[in-house]
Amino acid sequence: MIRVLTGLSILMGSIASAQAVAPTPVVIPVTADATLGAHQSGRIIVFAKKLADAAKPDTEVGFDVFAPSAASIAAREVSDLTAGKVALVDGETDSFPAPFSTLAGMYELQAVLDRNHDYNYSGRSAGDLVSNVVIVTLPGPIPTLTLGREIPAQDDTKAVMNNTPFQRRGGVGEWLPKLKRIDFQSPKMTAFRGAPTFIRGWVALPPGYDGKTRFPTVYSDGGFGSSMFSAEAKAAMTMADMASGKSPPMIWVYLDHSGATGIHEFADSANNGPWGAALTSEFIPWLETQYAMDARPSGRFLTGHSSGGWSALWLQVRYPKMFGGTWPTSPDPSDFHDFLNVNLYAPNANFYHDGAGNPYPLARDKGKPIILMEEYTRSEWAMGQTGGQMSSFEWVFSPRGADGRPMPLIDRATGKIDPAVAAYWRDHYDIANLMKRDWPSLKRDLDGKIHLTVGSADTFYLDKPARRLADVMKALGAKTDFRYLPGKTHFDLYERGGDPMALLQDIAWEMYAVARPKSKGQHRTAISS
Repeated sequence: MIRVLTGLSILMGSIASAQAVAPTPVVIPVTADATLGAHQSGRIIVFAKKLADAAKPDTEVGFDVFAPSAASIAAREVSDLTAGKVALVDGETDSFPAPFSTLAGMYELQAVLDRNHDYNYSGRSAGDLVSNVVIVTLPGPIPTLTLGREIPAQDDTKAVMNNTPFQRRGGVGEWLPKLKRIDFQSPKMTAFRGAPTFIRGWVALPPGYDGKTRFPTVYSDGGFGSSMFSAEAKAAMTMADMASGKSPPMIWVYLDHSGATGIHEFADSANNGPWGAALTSEFIPWLETQYAMDARPSGRFLTGHSSGGWSALWLQVRYPKMFGGTWPTSPDPSDFHDFLNVNLYAPNANFYHDGAGNPYPLARDKGKPIILMEEYTRSEWAMGQTGGQMSSFEWVFSPRGADGRPMPLIDRATGKIDPAVAAYWRDHYDIANLMKRDWPSLKRDLDGKIHLTVGSADTFYLDKPARRLADVMKALGAKTDFRYLPGKTHFDLYERGGDPMALLQDIAWEMYAVARPKSKGQHRTAISS
């Protein structure tokens, strides 16, 4: 009994001590300048970053995808923020990576009002409100952060010209006026959403296009973060490559699959709607009446990078009779036994760590992890529940919940994976599983049509699920064409000899050889495994 009482005394003393030094909860006051309008709504996001150099403070404090924990994040929704009124942002409960009350030292603070709830996808964008950067010492009082500046709408041409690959290809700007913009209202998607919904993108025509001579057509999707601007830049670069003879003459359709929930990847989804059906049964038949396209499977091809690569792979598998081949590059996971290093089907699966508690990495550089799965996923959730990469996966792959939103695969607090949701993902979107399950019916129209390229050092470990898919196809006796470029990452896969589009040129010539097998002088591919 004495020992018990002694232990209790020590425990009570520890509790009293902890209560004595418990930090004071932090709230960050935010208001809007009267010049910006009477009423504002959206998600207030406050960023706090430790001051590195008092002589050179930052003019902007925000989120760095390759250093998710570099800035602390606190956020809250506001439905009607009026000038002069203050919204108090809780720095404790909905904060990342730790409560603001634990911060100590000099910090730079900045507030952003994400009015369109798209910060997770595009960062600060037109219409968002921003405060000045304020330097504070924590713990200590935090002054009211005033949202005093609205981010202006960007100039379309300037946005395209600022695209990094575009900047590296001098003299391409002349092709921008020759592109054709697409805005096709989809009856299927409009009916699903109950509001006009469009398939958008850009058409790049080959040199000498006269509307009479028919050409093969390539449909390309961008990766996560892509937009109409990036699609426009790539379309212009493709026109330049065709004009110079680096690529064969074909019609290229660069699609924009970004939206409020991230990217829909042209998957037929319970949450996003029947995008695949809309593309294949509405958009492509319509487009083939507008341009001189081959309008047959052997003249329709798919390609795309990253999430766009998954889209190109999915569409070929889901609609094998529609397309003559797909050339995905570094596609998002095609076998969910390795979904960004996580086996979604493992007993007691967790998205953040393995059974021994070791954290899963999300990204690597030179073989070393640089982003952990938990820090990325939780930071994304703190900034908002739509538009981020992980939430985008759920909007595409998950069943629809009773609240009208996708059922979450991941418990954001613990990382626990819902096995019922994982099973739904498996049955509908795990491409390796679909191949195994449906190969007898797919073989005739799909065999030999998949040509996948990924770097052996892919930044997001996407070479691993690609190898799993290849193994599944080999076990089925399918014709496989998988290339693993030595040392290439997610971001330099296309570059060769200083040309950031070299791989795409190789792919284009391979497509052209399928569409025009009797053509002479075909470019010899430089893709190697």
